[in-house]
Amino acid sequence: MEKRTLGRSDIAIAPIVFGGNVFGWTADKETSFALLDRFVDAGFNAVDTADTYSSFAPGNEGGESETVIGEWIASRKRRDDLVIMSKVAKWKQRPGLSEANIMAAIDDSLKRLKTDHLDVYFAHEDDKTVPLEETLGAFAKLVEAGKVRVLGASNYEAARVEEALTISEANSGPRYEVLQPEYNLYARGDFEGPLKETAQTHGLGVVTYFSLASGFLTGKYRSKADIEGANRERMLGGYFNDGGKGQRILEALDEVAGATGAKPAEIALAWLIAKDGVTAPIASATSVKQLDETLGAAKVKLSADQMRVLDEAGA
Repeated sequence: MEKRTLGRSDIAIAPIVFGGNVFGWTADKETSFALLDRFVDAGFNAVDTADTYSSFAPGNEGGESETVIGEWIASRKRRDDLVIMSKVAKWKQRPGLSEANIMAAIDDSLKRLKTDHLDVYFAHEDDKTVPLEETLGAFAKLVEAGKVRVLGASNYEAARVEEALTISEANSGPRYEVLQPEYNLYARGDFEGPLKETAQTHGLGVVTYFSLASGFLTGKYRSKADIEGANRERMLGGYFNDGGKGQRILEALDEVAGATGAKPAEIALAWLIAKDGVTAPIASATSVKQLDETLGAAKVKLSADQMRVLDEAGA
């Protein structure tokens, strides 16, 4: 399987990243282990998590996802088979991007993950209360100490990425090599435009989150009635209150799926994989069957006409 490098780093990843937010939430430990086993055995290697996962779930405090991944690493002895991406800034117990918080947060994450380094460490969101010089200086110390290989920025505006890159260059320090924006067939504004231009101008890697729009793009949910009682009901509701855009996208997915024999989720991910500027989409799964269908997207090749149909539906 062809792998793609992250920015100008020496880290190469397969074209789909596993979204580890489900570990310790909608996937228990046993299921999570089975998912990681299948994912790695299929030739994929990058897993995305964060210290705050899954503090959003009732009864959870945060750190659950990293803990499950760490237990898998300890059990399977396969640390070198994973490119681990984690994040700092959004967890209420370790908020923000001050140097003190970053230094404390990395040690917490490494302990939970049972490893001595992260392959990619993201600023989970911009923190404008802290000077970028302080944040980047702290990240540089982590790289120098060998605790982090590559830096990334999630939920940053293009102008702030540009500013961060300028500071890193002026200080001869490590720069953000990877961006993590929300991007999918439905939500395109955060990436398409200045952020994409910045990524391409500076040769940055891009891994997209909400790649399947919280499950909407799987085609599983066709009406408001379908999402009642679902774990992601709150997140999914907006896709049915948009003047028909969501329905147009589902119809386009159905059309292309019918022509290719693939499932809608595979088509939605294949569209991202084929988009200029995208290194890999992040996608999660809560069963091995669902994971197999998700990973099948890496084998789907969309024609120019099929890409156009999908582009126009989600424009």
